[in-house]
Amino acid sequence: MTVLSILSVVLIVLGLFFFLIGTIGILRLPDFYTRLHAAGKCDSLASVLVICGVALYSLQPFTLANLLVSIKLLLIAVFVFIASPTATHAITEAALVLGVKPWTRGKKKRS
Repeated sequence: MTVLSILSVVLIVLGLFFFLIGTIGILRLPDFYTRLHAAGKCDSLASVLVICGVALYSLQPFTLANLLVSIKLLLIAVFVFIASPTATHAITEAALVLGVKPWTRGKKKRS
């Protein structure tokens, strides 16, 4: 197993771990805003880690075609890194405008 293979597997497993943490956050947190925060942060990081892991894995064996595939994957990772937090912010702003109330400590958790 080469160093690139090991590094790509580590990145993909880390990405899957953050997807799992984000899913647990969506299920366990009390309201819309905290759930959206967990989903936005973890999904952005997890997606970028998985895509970077796949980009490294696709470099084997090193050819020009594989390099172009990896560059395209890295461009997708940059797009996800920019678009996901922007979408999360837009959804949060829309919820505030529509009057979705944030959870406070004294209130019971909504399911």
